[in-house]
Amino acid sequence: MKNNLKIFIAAAIALNTIVLTGCQKMDRPALGNYVKDANPPGGPLKFYTAFDGSTSNPLMNAVDSIRATFASANPLASISGISGKAVQGADGKALLYPSANDFKSTSSFSIALWLKNAAQAGRTEFLFSLVDDTYGWHHSAAFVLVENQTATKATMKFGLMDQWLEGDFVKPMFDGNWHHIVYAYDHTTSKMNYYFDGALVTGLTPTQTDAKKSGNPRGAVNFSQATNLVIGGWNKHANITGPTDGWISSFTGAIDQFRLYGKALTATEVASLYSAKQ
Repeated sequence: MKNNLKIFIAAAIALNTIVLTGCQKMDRPALGNYVKDANPPGGPLKFYTAFDGSTSNPLMNAVDSIRATFASANPLASISGISGKAVQGADGKALLYPSANDFKSTSSFSIALWLKNAAQAGRTEFLFSLVDDTYGWHHSAAFVLVENQTATKATMKFGLMDQWLEGDFVKPMFDGNWHHIVYAYDHTTSKMNYYFDGALVTGLTPTQTDAKKSGNPRGAVNFSQATNLVIGGWNKHANITGPTDGWISSFTGAIDQFRLYGKALTATEVASLYSAKQ
């Protein structure tokens, strides 16, 4: 009887050990071991479209991957990009999105994109517009136009609320090759930095870099009233309220990897985007 009892106790101990060991393997990993989303909603990347869709639905091919914001209209053709697919701009046409997600809540910002185009003398082309009807004539809180194009330089104007940051941009953005451009505004300095192919552009004038409001440093931007986002043109190319003058042309080059950040990217972060073709 004693021997049977000993055998029973030994078996129970062994079974308990097996159960505990099995349960240990099923424990959840520590919090730090979970895979983290590189671009979580609410993070610094507010809007991002890689144009990488390969479906027959052009709206799906241009979807924003942060909030799954689909384009309201995408009349642009899909082509090979710097990484995966891109969109090919067209005369009089542009992409339209119902919003730029929570980019409208930013105080500092960065706008990054890849583009490819050959110079077209006498043409004023718009790259994008953050639509805002607060501004009576241009109806944009932010936009970029380029004109006087040559293979080695162009005149670039960044419309920021009620100010145009403008001047010569002595970079070969219209030489027919892919190039990476970043506009990074820091509200703590009221300065706009420009990056071209991963490097900070130097030698710019205060009219290109110094954001003002009533003659004073602007500080935080106010995009709270922004509505639609236009890519590859200005408002009229997406049938949105704005100037209809004949000199206003859409961007006829290719665009890829369009990103909006709610912070001023650092030089290291910009270089990383460029080297990774993002």
